[in-house]
Amino acid sequence: ITSAVFYKRCPRLLQSRPSTLACFRIIKDRNNTFLRAVKSLKSINICLIFSKMAAAVEMDGSIMEGGGQILRVTAALSCINGASIRIHKIRAGRSTPGLRPQHLSGLELVRDICCGNLEGGTVGSTEVTLTPGKIKAGKHTADPQTAGSVGLLLQVSLPCALYADGPSELCLKGGTNADMAPQIDYTIKVFKPIVEKFGVHFDCDLRMRGYYPKGGGEVVAKVNPVSELSPVTMTERGTITKIYGRSFVAGVLPYKLAKDMATTATRVIRREIKDLYINIQTLQEKDMACGSGNGIIIIAESSTGCIFAGSALGKKGVYADKVGFEAAEMLLRNIRHNGCVDEFLQDQLILFMALANGTSRIRTGPVTQHTQTAIHVAEQLTQAKFTVTKAEDENASNDTYIIECQGVGVTNPHF
Repeated sequence: ITSAVFYKRCPRLLQSRPSTLACFRIIKDRNNTFLRAVKSLKSINICLIFSKMAAAVEMDGSIMEGGGQILRVTAALSCINGASIRIHKIRAGRSTPGLRPQHLSGLELVRDICCGNLEGGTVGSTEVTLTPGKIKAGKHTADPQTAGSVGLLLQVSLPCALYADGPSELCLKGGTNADMAPQIDYTIKVFKPIVEKFGVHFDCDLRMRGYYPKGGGEVVAKVNPVSELSPVTMTERGTITKIYGRSFVAGVLPYKLAKDMATTATRVIRREIKDLYINIQTLQEKDMACGSGNGIIIIAESSTGCIFAGSALGKKGVYADKVGFEAAEMLLRNIRHNGCVDEFLQDQLILFMALANGTSRIRTGPVTQHTQTAIHVAEQLTQAKFTVTKAEDENASNDTYIIECQGVGVTNPHF
């Protein structure tokens, strides 16, 4: 490996801008090639170290969850660490293997944020290589031209924007209330207040809702950069103090569906939680929606600041009361395990735990495959170390676990 301006190519691997820059060497381990600081040298020319970076880190896109989760976590960490990655066997086990429009849109968004290069970026591709550059502030837009989830576009882009050289504006288009993905209401009401505990600050402006199959929704997220993320401890659930929600219909669907979903959900929850007022609003959206759809989200808050949710979307041929029942049961399931986060927030916090400076501990229910996948990728691409143990205290159930992570403390080189 010959000399080049390593510092410019990969500043975030240095973690900071010390007066004495670190000399790096390439070391092979059994998984991949990585860089490790071995010595500090006082030299104004020490940044002239490598002429080309090590070969791209390989990631098998078919392992574990085997879907979009691997793409999102891998791409975000590649952008933040400044290390090239190659993902192969993308969605190999799915009925339609390879990139779908929403996956490609997310990768292109990351590429644009970090001024990088994306090879293999076409719908249906089973292999891509992302070579990141400098993370750039400013306005970035993603539009898959489908009902692909706006919430998942935010998942892959938000961590990257935190390490930019200034504020970023992410204009995200697609489905705001899509199946198999967090509804935008979940992102705003559950994900946002919890991830802010790490020191993240962003505003989320819902401008238009979009539903399957056309999409057409739009959300604008304004993200402030961070110097570094703080570790988070969430191990005390407390008592449930508040339950509220939103039951909606949009487009041509009758308002009665919203009322039926809310009525059934309230009845199911009251079987187990009898002493709280349950406030589920019913709405008919006309001006703020593109397309037709119906659904419900129910949120519970605890005395210690924990937030949980259950949600469901209507489908053709599915009665409204069944939609309400599914959402209520999902919420109750995530309350019963006595954890501090629900099954859908679990995996979304893994990346932030890995990047934070210190030890994070989060109490949760059964560890999902999405969470296991996120942990695997984070440990492959960073030096973060995770442990998952059963909770042993008196309030723990058989399904209560503690996820602990020693984060690597990635710092923003622009601060």
